[in-house]
Amino acid sequence: MSRARYNDCCMTQALNSFDVLVIGAGPTGMAAAIEVQRAGFSAVLLDKGCLVNSLFHYPANMVFFTTPELLEIGDIPFSSANQKPNRQESLEYYRNVAQHYHLDIRQYQQVTQVAGSDEAFLVHAVDRNAKPHEYNAKKLVVATGFYDLPNRLGIEGEDLPKVMHYYTEPHPYFGTDVLIIGAKNSAAIAALELWRRGARVTLVHRGPEIHKNVKYWIKPDIENRIKNGEVTAYFNTTVKQIMTESVRIITPEGERTLKNDFVFALTGYHPDFAFLQELGIELKGPEKRPVCDPQTFESNVPGIYLAGVIVAGSKTSEIFIENGRFHGCQIAADLKNKLHRAS
Repeated sequence: MSRARYNDCCMTQALNSFDVLVIGAGPTGMAAAIEVQRAGFSAVLLDKGCLVNSLFHYPANMVFFTTPELLEIGDIPFSSANQKPNRQESLEYYRNVAQHYHLDIRQYQQVTQVAGSDEAFLVHAVDRNAKPHEYNAKKLVVATGFYDLPNRLGIEGEDLPKVMHYYTEPHPYFGTDVLIIGAKNSAAIAALELWRRGARVTLVHRGPEIHKNVKYWIKPDIENRIKNGEVTAYFNTTVKQIMTESVRIITPEGERTLKNDFVFALTGYHPDFAFLQELGIELKGPEKRPVCDPQTFESNVPGIYLAGVIVAGSKTSEIFIENGRFHGCQIAADLKNKLHRAS
């Protein structure tokens, strides 16, 4: 190897060596990286999508259920003209936070493998151009959320192009027959927006009614639309098969075939349990809660910490941005002790 080539390799290795590598650049991952930097350590964030990728894929007109103050990270005020901020305001806020703290965020890089051990992890990633990247890190923080992995139905036709697990905006579905599977917040909001923009909406839910936890200003709205016959609803019903121009459902009265153009399967999402297990993290009980210290959030694998919703396993409703954003403080406190001690 030439001297120049050797120097380039050494420089690349130095640029890709960090005290802490955070997997996931959502609000929780960002908050953790900020606290790591405040504690005096170097940090890098990897995300397979863009900055706050999950928020970016929320419905275009989404309004948060919480106040701006409860979405704040890094002690940066979240200014909003609204009592409850919308998606666009949130994206702008987190971009500003990332710029303020000069966070080193490597977007569109998916972690494919983690080798090594505590104090000497080697993280392999690949970018959207299939180019490989390697990073050295003393500690890892996994803050991958759950929104990227939908709960699949496991039925024939689910992989047809007309079937979607994410709802964005209503305009493309004007004048079409749309089936929505589910009856929680995302399903109710999608049904209302689609109906108001001229879609013919049918809602199918395996339970007996709209879910009790639907936002208090949304629930009576969707229930009234159903009562008035503006949105057709089938409860205690399941989808048996999705076809190119129709859908077969099983109702309490028997099987029916409905004319259909598009299907939104809004049946929830789950954390990437397979990835956690590949890291060696133990999952406990039917809820698949990762084993971790409740004070430090260090998992059963030394040097690997967890942050955000993945701490709750499949009980994704327990942790939101509002409480997950504080996990970074506890992680950083533990890192100050262990990394300083190791040095």
